[in-house]
Amino acid sequence: MYFYTIINLVQFNIKILKQFPLFLVVVLFFNSCQYFEKQVPSEKELLQKELKSINWKEVDEFPSVADCEKIADKKLRQHCFFEKMAQLIQEKLDVDSLSVLYPELDTIEVKVTVFPNATMKFEPQFPKDSVAYDTTKIDSVLQARLVDFPKVNPAIKRGVPVKTQFILPVIIKEKSTK
Repeated sequence: MYFYTIINLVQFNIKILKQFPLFLVVVLFFNSCQYFEKQVPSEKELLQKELKSINWKEVDEFPSVADCEKIADKKLRQHCFFEKMAQLIQEKLDVDSLSVLYPELDTIEVKVTVFPNATMKFEPQFPKDSVAYDTTKIDSVLQARLVDFPKVNPAIKRGVPVKTQFILPVIIKEKSTK
């Protein structure tokens, strides 16, 4: 009888072992359901999170001209660009009568806008209470003179060209050192 019991036990264990893969699959299936319960964030939530993480006040790369492209350092390239732009504007205004029309005007601030398509716009900036200058005349002189600039590469933000604006102080005439 003892032998018969051992044989039955072995046969029972074999039946269980044959069903073990099915049992294992069922157990894994029910345990894996907890992974499906986790909520996936919606596209809007992900977009809002990404938009909040972007610093919209700064660009990845500043606008640049060909002479400054070879400079690797970001700050030095930016400084080079501003120096070149101020120099080019000064050269274009040197041949004009702005210093004759307004002898007291030695420096003018020019708002430069560089658009994503590499075009530029120049706007003189005057104090709000400025009545000493004919602002429309100065603006028309600037618009007439500030043309034919070398190609300017627009600023880059996350791989996309973007519009940037900055104000450059432009020296109309050097102060005499007498």
